[in-house]
Amino acid sequence: MGTAKTEEFTIKDNKIAKYAKALGHPARIAILRLLVKKEACVCGDIVDELPLSQSTVSQHLKELKDVGLIKGDITGKSVCYCIDEKAWAEAKEYLGVLFESYTNKKNCCK
Repeated sequence: MGTAKTEEFTIKDNKIAKYAKALGHPARIAILRLLVKKEACVCGDIVDELPLSQSTVSQHLKELKDVGLIKGDITGKSVCYCIDEKAWAEAKEYLGVLFESYTNKKNCCK
């Protein structure tokens, strides 16, 4: 299998791809919706809201944290997660620019 050659694409394209990959699982979307709704959330609360095990939720939280969409503070044995506002704004901008760039009104595929 060949390499991804990500270095041959723009920084913005690579960031869009990372955000898209992180958003590419319905559990992660559900986690983000919970965090947006609650504005902060302890991991145990997230597990209570989803039909997933603690370890699976932790894996999804790690993916979201690795791409920067969420951040977490450790207090004792609890980790409180919330939206990372800076990365959230960047993802919104980059994805918005991509989707807004399409202006073809010709309906080329019939």
